Amino acid sequence: MSPGPIMLDLAGTALDAVDRELLRHPAVGGVILFSRNFESPEQIADLASSIHVLREPGLLIGVDQEGGRVQRFRDGFTRLPPAGRFGRLHALDPARARAACRSIAWLMAAELRAVGVDFSFAPVLDLDRAISQVIGDRGFAAQVESVRELAVAWMDGARHGGMASVGKHFPGHGGVAADSHAELPTDARAFAEIEREDLAPFRCLIDHGLEAMMPAHVVYPSIDRRPAGFSSIWLRDILRGGLDFQGVIFSDDLNMMAAGAGGGYVERAQSAIQAGCDMLLICNNRPAAVAIVDAFGEHHDPVAQLRQLRMHGRGQVDRVSLHERPEWQRAIRYVAQLEEFETLALGLDDPTSPERAE
Repeated sequence: MSPGPIMLDLAGTALDAVDRELLRHPAVGGVILFSRNFESPEQIADLASSIHVLREPGLLIGVDQEGGRVQRFRDGFTRLPPAGRFGRLHALDPARARAACRSIAWLMAAELRAVGVDFSFAPVLDLDRAISQVIGDRGFAAQVESVRELAVAWMDGARHGGMASVGKHFPGHGGVAADSHAELPTDARAFAEIEREDLAPFRCLIDHGLEAMMPAHVVYPSIDRRPAGFSSIWLRDILRGGLDFQGVIFSDDLNMMAAGAGGGYVERAQSAIQAGCDMLLICNNRPAAVAIVDAFGEHHDPVAQLRQLRMHGRGQVDRVSLHERPEWQRAIRYVAQLEEFETLALGLDDPTSPERAE
């Protein structure tokens, strides 16, 4: 069965009969996991296996495992540093920062691949201008060159660990203060400024073969009145045409407040597909997910399906063997050194707050 364009979430730590029926629907192509789905590495490996065996080719499994305050799996996994820590090291020692970033990205990928997860929604390519609280130290740095170098290192490390990368949030979320999870941000800058600064890391990673991209739920009115994730100007004309991006375009979560600019849930999904998205995320709203899945039962896009195949993870080692590898030991040393480099200030997610796609 060919993969569909919908990527949805689960409520618990194991599949029930309703989940299995929904995941077998031809419109479904993947599952995004959250910390509520996680109890232990062994449990998440069982859950991933039960998802993968439902379909052939298997459904994609993704997770937000950036590091810092956005890391869904923690107990039994290495606590990863926030991206901004690499940027601060880069300002003092660029070569060491690139090496640490590459090594820790390998660690992130290898640990996830050991439990059957296909990819992480990372790296964040937004410039951290100290404007956007939702980005903050999720971004590598404010300087374009630092972000480009570290993002390439991250992507290279993830590939070595058997994992594709997802650059986000195109064309850049770092220029607005508003949080698109709660409201619709507007970035009034001219295209020339966005192109010169914010687009530079995205262009660089595309040139290095970036496998996937996630657009921002942000309006850039000098280019289009629609948010980037619903804009054919941004996705088809600029991203596909101007930047020659050939990978998967994931929508950001269609349940986010800013996505309301696209209309009702089914209308949002249709608008995102028409704009150029290949896969649609719908999280924390099962009725909306079911409505979208039903609406896309006849949807068929062979080109998008071929792109999705690049997102499947490659290779897998058991966790015991992983911990014996010199790459793992080197990465752990880098994690410890980065902890010593500055005072720990992760600002981890409040475990009582609702989960969301990042």
